[in-house]
Amino acid sequence: MNLPNKITLSRIFLIPIFIILMSVPFEWGTLSMGERELPVSHLCGAILFILASTTDWIDGYIARKHNLVTNLGKFLDPLADKLLVSAALILLVEIGLAPAWIVILIISREFAVTGLRLVAAGEGSVLAASQMGKLKTWIQIIAISLLLLHNWPLAFFSFPLGTIALYLAMIITVYSGYDYFKKNWHVMRDSK
Repeated sequence: MNLPNKITLSRIFLIPIFIILMSVPFEWGTLSMGERELPVSHLCGAILFILASTTDWIDGYIARKHNLVTNLGKFLDPLADKLLVSAALILLVEIGLAPAWIVILIISREFAVTGLRLVAAGEGSVLAASQMGKLKTWIQIIAISLLLLHNWPLAFFSFPLGTIALYLAMIITVYSGYDYFKKNWHVMRDSK
């Protein structure tokens, strides 16, 4: 297994640690943000989420620079992204920082695209992530990071940038799913 794929696997292995940090009620205190409080466990979870998210850029950069792009990497990288983002979004609903309907739309798109990739794999094709899909992932990561940080540093000004970014992520997610299916519908049409 090459280095980029190992980095991608590390992202997957960080997900359970992230879930524990966000869901176990650690009593590490809170940080004051004007009228709001940021639990230290949420800060630690946000830092871990951001660290795990940056591995997405690192593994892709190394794979392209050193010509280490593999079918395993094309499969694992978007899967790792979807697992990390889905876990974070579900936790955001649980702690009351994201509307469930937006999370359902985003995760539904992810399942649909993964299903299309599985059909393609059954036909012997690997569908790589599109540029729109990569943009979607980064906007999701920015929105999730802001929400995990309870909108810090903008919480002092009561400006809901995290919520605005989540709505933008939802719009781009739905559109990129439509675009992905439109460009790859031949896989469904031609499957046996």
